[in-house]
Amino acid sequence: MENENEGGEQQEIVAEKAQQDLDRKARDLARLALFHEQRRTPLKRDEISKKVLGTSSRSFNVVFAAANAILQKTFGMELVELHSTAADKEISEKDAEMLKTAGVKKKATSTGTKNYILRSVLDAAIIEKALSPDADIRELEQSEHPDANEEFAEDDNTIGTRSTGSIFAWHNADQLPSVGILYVILALILVEGRVINDNDLHNILKRLQLPANGPVPLSSQSSNQSLTIDAHLAQLTRQGYLEKHRVGNTRAGGGTKRGRASQPANANAANDDGTLAAYEWRWGPRAMAEVGERAVAQFVAEFMAVRAGGEDDADEDAVGAPDDEGTRKRVQSIFKGIERAASGAPLADVR
Repeated sequence: MENENEGGEQQEIVAEKAQQDLDRKARDLARLALFHEQRRTPLKRDEISKKVLGTSSRSFNVVFAAANAILQKTFGMELVELHSTAADKEISEKDAEMLKTAGVKKKATSTGTKNYILRSVLDAAIIEKALSPDADIRELEQSEHPDANEEFAEDDNTIGTRSTGSIFAWHNADQLPSVGILYVILALILVEGRVINDNDLHNILKRLQLPANGPVPLSSQSSNQSLTIDAHLAQLTRQGYLEKHRVGNTRAGGGTKRGRASQPANANAANDDGTLAAYEWRWGPRAMAEVGERAVAQFVAEFMAVRAGGEDDADEDAVGAPDDEGTRKRVQSIFKGIERAASGAPLADVR
């Protein structure tokens, strides 16, 4: 009887130690994920094994689930794996054009990359409510943080405070200009059939007063004090939001090659006549995991619908498009047009 009691106590001790070890590793993984998120760099599976799991590599799934429970409950975020989408085989540009004309689309396979990022799991309704301006919050912001720079003064804000009046104080924590430029680029790629030529992208950005060597506005919280558009494109590529691929690279032996660009985004990859090489931009796996095509299309549709309805009628403090029948119809019509422009395939949500 005593032996049975001792055996039971030992099992409890072993189980307790195992649980403590699991909890420790889960906290370590959550901390490591937050560190990488602050740097906006994907967390690699090898780094998880090396810094968190050690010799217990087979416990990845259970530690991953426990870490996600901590992240979701504490920070409203989840750790997800990035997925790459690649064509199952290469085809010539002529064949691709024939398939597009015939309405036949190549199937793509989605594969895991063993790279992980954090993304929000907050309900869209909560985010929308938190973004809604509140007069009391705005008044408090204005009184507590007056901006000495009169450049930000507004008609209804004589103090000159950069305040939003919402719970989410974007102007204090995020690089809004760089995020805005990213969303513009993602929208351009989407409406160009999910791929855009490098020259076309730069020409459009130039028309938007964003030349290749032009500066990206940054806040005082940024680690970079100066960032050009080309440097920003390179940064977005490293972070996984964009992918730059080489197409039509002519070699001495003839033929063309399609593949991921090995040069940085700001490199002069082709001659002026484009005979040596051409590059194109696509969405990266992080953009698909964080944003999704449907969200970008909805954002563009709402923006265009409000513009079409008249800027004077739009409330600049409103979140999203006005909820009237006319605007809803315009949003739906523009959304369908974006879907047709994106090679006609259904727009994908986050994955």
